[in-house]
Amino acid sequence: MVVNLSERYSLLSDWIAELRDVEIQNDRMRFRRNLERIGEAAALEISRHLEFEDREIQTPLGTAVCKVLKEQPVLATILRAGLPLHYGLLHYFDKADNAFISAYRKHNRDGSFEISLDYVSCPELENRVVIISDPMLATGSSLVKTIQFLREEGKPKEIHIVVAIACTVGIEYVKRSEPQAKIWCGAIDDELTAKGYIVPGLGDAGDLAFGNKLQM
Repeated sequence: MVVNLSERYSLLSDWIAELRDVEIQNDRMRFRRNLERIGEAAALEISRHLEFEDREIQTPLGTAVCKVLKEQPVLATILRAGLPLHYGLLHYFDKADNAFISAYRKHNRDGSFEISLDYVSCPELENRVVIISDPMLATGSSLVKTIQFLREEGKPKEIHIVVAIACTVGIEYVKRSEPQAKIWCGAIDDELTAKGYIVPGLGDAGDLAFGNKLQM
């Protein structure tokens, strides 16, 4: 399942527009906040598809039967760019467990790159709902490798992927590798450059959120 959250207009479309805008991008705080907002909107949509149960809640005046989340998900993100999106999800799934993965593009002299994974910190994943956030789904290589990395720690019963901008090429790659995963996108673009950047996209989300880095 692939869901384009901006296929129909909502305020999320405004946040996507600001993320893309080269002038507004100069405001790092607003860039991070818009990624958080997209994470919050995605959390609400995902929650509609999770298992819930009826629970009796004692109020000052009586008892109310309320629908509540049956079990907490695991929120996973790819450092560093995924942090604002992750925090948006965590604002809504505020009792969730968390996982962090270090994955980055290691560039070669010829312009090609490899996905390097150096670190993972995660709770029990066996038979749990895992929600992975990363602002850009370009080639899909880092997400697929991250999921494979997490599967070594346990077998989730559901995997949800939350991204701000996705490319159709990356979506197809993820669907081939992880056909059961559900992908939630803030927007979907069709073009990918030879260096693996989405067009029109928004640029390097990690640098825009946290500042330029030395290339490794």
